Amino acid sequence: MSIADLRKDYSRASLSESDANPDPIEQFSKWFGEAIAAQVPEANAMTVSTATAEGRPSSRILLIKDFDQRGFTFFTNYESRKGQELDRNPFAALLFYWIELERQVRIEGGVERITDAENDAYYNSRPVKSRLGAIASAQSRPIANREALEARVLEVEQQYGDHPVRPSHWGGYRLVPDYLEFWQGRPSRLHDRIAYRRQADGSWQLQRLQP
Repeated sequence: MSIADLRKDYSRASLSESDANPDPIEQFSKWFGEAIAAQVPEANAMTVSTATAEGRPSSRILLIKDFDQRGFTFFTNYESRKGQELDRNPFAALLFYWIELERQVRIEGGVERITDAENDAYYNSRPVKSRLGAIASAQSRPIANREALEARVLEVEQQYGDHPVRPSHWGGYRLVPDYLEFWQGRPSRLHDRIAYRRQADGSWQLQRLQP
């Protein structure tokens, strides 16, 4: 079978304008809860896309750590590639893909750093090994080999023990959405797409998009 012949018809569910919550954050919360309830593997995994100041994009998978009416929060090394790109071009796009439910959610908006207090609270809730790794890894920078990385982790562990302190180069970003799109797979590629655009007064405009 050729790659061009690989396809699946979607028929699990539908999404109409009347089904969609007027508040896209509430709609996301509903779908996210259903993904958790359905035991979708790593339902909190999302693609995070950033771009350079010149517009060259890059994407990677991260885990969402919080969301509310303020936006969607994730954590990383501020000096990583994504961190440097966000410093120069503070906009990003998120993509959740829950294939078991035949759904995806696209989220776009500006990005801002969260507070030190929020950073410390989350950092201190992480397993010790993860906290040590955040200190040891100069994310996105070259390293000679795996052994060098492991040696660096051991060095940090000997220095901090079970009480590592959050490094200043590690913390969270909050994407403040101005666009969300909910996609429900349907038969014959006639998918349901419900989009929300933030208006100047802060309200949301809901509209159906053609597939």
